[in-house]
Amino acid sequence: MTTKAQQLEQIATDIIKNNVCPDLAMQANRLVMGDGNPDADIMFIGEAPGKKEDETGLPFVGASGKFLDVMLAAAGMRREDVFITSIVKYRPPNNRDPSTAEKAAFLPYLLRQIEIIQPKIIVPLGRHGMEFFLPGVTIGQIHGQPQQMELHGRELVIMPLYHPAAALYNARLKQTLIDDFIKVPVLLKQLETLPKKA
Repeated sequence: MTTKAQQLEQIATDIIKNNVCPDLAMQANRLVMGDGNPDADIMFIGEAPGKKEDETGLPFVGASGKFLDVMLAAAGMRREDVFITSIVKYRPPNNRDPSTAEKAAFLPYLLRQIEIIQPKIIVPLGRHGMEFFLPGVTIGQIHGQPQQMELHGRELVIMPLYHPAAALYNARLKQTLIDDFIKVPVLLKQLETLPKKA
């Protein structure tokens, strides 16, 4: 039987084989699939790799990543306990926002990651990470508020948060983000105490 790690590696192989977003692939150094625990209960989803991520092949290792580490620590979590990825797996040129077509092209592979990891809580970081799960709302309206959705017949809790980069540009958002982050493990504890559905 293949392990979760092998199944996740297969997704990377398939992205390359299927030539997903060739324009992005051509100018990127590497594919950035994700990092962390394949059995994680909490999965963070950003928008796309930046310069540092493209160099290292790891998600959230630049300035936003350092702030992400601070918030994880504030919430009593570590990177190795969670899984961190993004919708788009190649860096867009000059760190521009990923396009609708790019997000759509990578979405099936993100859904496969979710299917393998089976997290209890998905935490989209920023609007690009949130759009698929909660279309038609803004991050300002619902950040830090758990929302329920069904995906492939499984109940999922979506907890949208501002992107860590937002706090680097807007100091007022910093405390909001930390406060929201601290709610995530609390929410997980609440979910674990709920009676299981028959």
